Amino acid sequence: MNSRRTAAFIVARWLATHDFPNEMLPKDGPDRAFVQDLVYTTVRMFRPLRSVLGELLEKWPKGELEALLLVGAAQILYMPDVPDFAAVNETVAASKANARGRRLDRVVNGVLRNLLRRREEFESKLAAASLAVRESYPDALVARWTARYGADGAEKLARWHNMPAETWLARPDGSFEKLPRGVKVSDQPGFAEGAFIVQDPATACAVDLLDVAPGMAVLDYCAAPGGKAVQIAWRLNGSGSVVAQEVNPKRLRRLEENFARMRLGTVSAVQKVEPGTLFDRVLVDAPCSNTGVIRRRPDVRWRLNASHIAQLADLQRQILDAAAAHVKPGGRLVYSTCSNEPEENAEQITAFLAAHPDFTEAALRESVPFETEHDGAFACALVRSGKEVS
Repeated sequence: MNSRRTAAFIVARWLATHDFPNEMLPKDGPDRAFVQDLVYTTVRMFRPLRSVLGELLEKWPKGELEALLLVGAAQILYMPDVPDFAAVNETVAASKANARGRRLDRVVNGVLRNLLRRREEFESKLAAASLAVRESYPDALVARWTARYGADGAEKLARWHNMPAETWLARPDGSFEKLPRGVKVSDQPGFAEGAFIVQDPATACAVDLLDVAPGMAVLDYCAAPGGKAVQIAWRLNGSGSVVAQEVNPKRLRRLEENFARMRLGTVSAVQKVEPGTLFDRVLVDAPCSNTGVIRRRPDVRWRLNASHIAQLADLQRQILDAAAAHVKPGGRLVYSTCSNEPEENAEQITAFLAAHPDFTEAALRESVPFETEHDGAFACALVRSGKEVS
């Protein structure tokens, strides 16, 4: 299938269902990287793309035509490595393949060629537009960032999240290696043997704060896809155990597959840990808004609102309360997210400590992307009163 058509199909489905684009991408194939880049660019820059196309169309289209125009415009405005003739001709070719026999190609050809003629005009307009419009975010999200980091910080963060995400490999010795763009992870020496995992260095915030040592029993309370559990197991150095809990059956299977590749005998995956079971260390890597990893999940920005964050905060509070019951006296609980939102981070810790006087805060780390040049992340270590774990 024409790669532009594949991308347009994914974008059309995303527009209709709000499903996760990363889960709709082809698993393999020679054009997979290009399709991903085109889909992510279109989703990422949806707001200015819609603004520009809106000036070129008398009536806004829906479905297949909308998606084709978006992916065509994305190539022209935001993918400089794609030649103009390829952006137009290949997208027009993709529009001829529609199942209903509609002549979408004439509309696509006309609109995209008109965009080419007026590109400088539109680029000038976008350059003068508000941060939310030109960098493609909801107004409310930019307002949150501006209130927290100031106008300069908000712009740095917005631009950071619009850059293609880097791929990092974590290794058993605690080091991280950045892969060059275009290099396949599965082609790296040691992949099949479990010599590394794909993890951003920001994930070390939570693992470091766990302060694990050989012989300890550790619970990863929300474990899938399992990267932090693997890092914990490496630090146990073959002595001790990691129980990785994942209540979602589909994610549990993925967890088991990942552990099998890593060949870690100290890690076991379970759907639900037995009530009353106590551990030296408990990690709660909570489900969150993912505002720290918008680079990797460009659709996140379009699903966020205050109500959604409030619902997540409530769920996080319930999970943290339940996980605390599994911490031994003297043990350590680490709460982490890949969010930079206060309601999900510092405010959660304040509420938890007020409700659990037997815990005290030991340490806190936060990765703000434009400061650390890594994913956004938050982690806080909480120690339960009682005899210290040896």
